[in-house]
Amino acid sequence: MIRYRLLVLDLDGTLTNQKKEVTEHTLKTLLQAQEAGVKIVLASGRPTYGVAPLADLLQLDKYEGYVLSYNGGEIIDWKTGELMYKNLLDPTVLPYLYTCANDNGFAILSYEGKYVLTEHPDNEYVRHEAMLNKMEIKGVDNFLAAIAHPVAKCLIVGDPERLALLEQQMYAHLKERMGVFRSEPFFLELVPKGIDKALSLGVLLQEIGLTREDMVAIGDGYNDLSMIQFAGMGVAMSNAQQVVKDNADFITLSNEEDGVAYAVNHLILS
Repeated sequence: MIRYRLLVLDLDGTLTNQKKEVTEHTLKTLLQAQEAGVKIVLASGRPTYGVAPLADLLQLDKYEGYVLSYNGGEIIDWKTGELMYKNLLDPTVLPYLYTCANDNGFAILSYEGKYVLTEHPDNEYVRHEAMLNKMEIKGVDNFLAAIAHPVAKCLIVGDPERLALLEQQMYAHLKERMGVFRSEPFFLELVPKGIDKALSLGVLLQEIGLTREDMVAIGDGYNDLSMIQFAGMGVAMSNAQQVVKDNADFITLSNEEDGVAYAVNHLILS
């Protein structure tokens, strides 16, 4: 009998290798786990559009899996397409985010459909975010005017050392209103208050009638820490940030060594 019934996977640095691909061995292992009755959740800071190709590759529609995008800002039942949960940024805070980015010489971006929206389409970190999500970059003249629609998150991108200082300043100012944290050293996530992977997974577990003890969560980055601490079995990649490894129950191989497949075989299928 399968002990764990829900497998939660971060994407970049976890499920995918440095080429942003899922290897044949990992894919085969995850399909085998789903055949055995395990439900998969892809939990990422990416927008939903950027998670969709991997959700389709893993056949989450067939096996009744879920997508948790925007670090938990949206939860989608991939079989039915139902939006189970959504949380949006308070629009009144957007001018402050924009000013922080501009005053410090950083690029800020958000999303609309298949597009990354930014005033800095040639910025290397903006281009990296678009590449990760297989999205197109739409350069805009006025960022605030371009995001008049409701948005689930913004991202400020730039040099890691300088961005770390801005993170501290913005967190001190905004901690009562919204989430401010880095998912990568060069990506500063700006999300609605209370949004993180663990809190959203708690919502999902309640919806589907499972508990945290039924869950394995695997990740590598700062934004995976909460779900790794929350899960019945928290797994860190060997390439994970040290604080993530320090809080994990199990450390698997790296994302270049099929670490997800190794963990699934060891913890779920063995």
